Amino acid sequence: MKSDVGSTSGRTAVYAAALLVALMSVQLGAAQSLPNNFVVHNSPRPLANLQFEDDSGQGRSLTDFKGKVVVLNIWATWCVPCRQEMPTLDRLQAALSGPNFQVVPVSIDRGGVDTIRKFYAEIAVQQLGIYVDKSGQVLRGLGAIGLPTTLIIDRSGQEVARIVGPAEWDSREIVQFLRPIVDQPAGNRANAKTDHARVVEAERDAPGALQRGFAWLKALFRR
Repeated sequence: MKSDVGSTSGRTAVYAAALLVALMSVQLGAAQSLPNNFVVHNSPRPLANLQFEDDSGQGRSLTDFKGKVVVLNIWATWCVPCRQEMPTLDRLQAALSGPNFQVVPVSIDRGGVDTIRKFYAEIAVQQLGIYVDKSGQVLRGLGAIGLPTTLIIDRSGQEVARIVGPAEWDSREIVQFLRPIVDQPAGNRANAKTDHARVVEAERDAPGALQRGFAWLKALFRR
């Protein structure tokens, strides 16, 4: 009888330890911050009215998107990191789709619209528009030093953050950063860095999976 009890207790301890490891993994994942290459400005920065074309050859500019939060992605089909992150931008557009948000991927491919359309078909892009700047003026106008370069532009048309290099755009951390900016009324000059810090602080203070796990384990071993 004692052997059965001891065996049951041992199995319970093993299961509990495995659960605790899983909970710790969840909690640590949730605590991850924005990528190291994600630079959030202390205050919004003005931008030049950048010019490019859409898939019909019509001239477009950033002012066409004023009133929306814009993720302006400068990329090319020959840029391997650009190709790798494009599906995450497609999923980001799907996640935050609405009248106040748009991903605007501007390609600098000299092959133009046909090259981009072919690449979109290869990776099954569903949500993104086609924009092109064969001259490369957009890249130079932003003072960008490499591809991909991506700007977060608030609803007033000002830059609030920038990433040089690829990112997982549909990650929890980036979506969490973007949502308060999307929810801000146009013309509001609230600080994006402060807003993000406030959200992170609130989540940190809320009971997490790890705390709940410890409480459960404590109750289990009191039985």
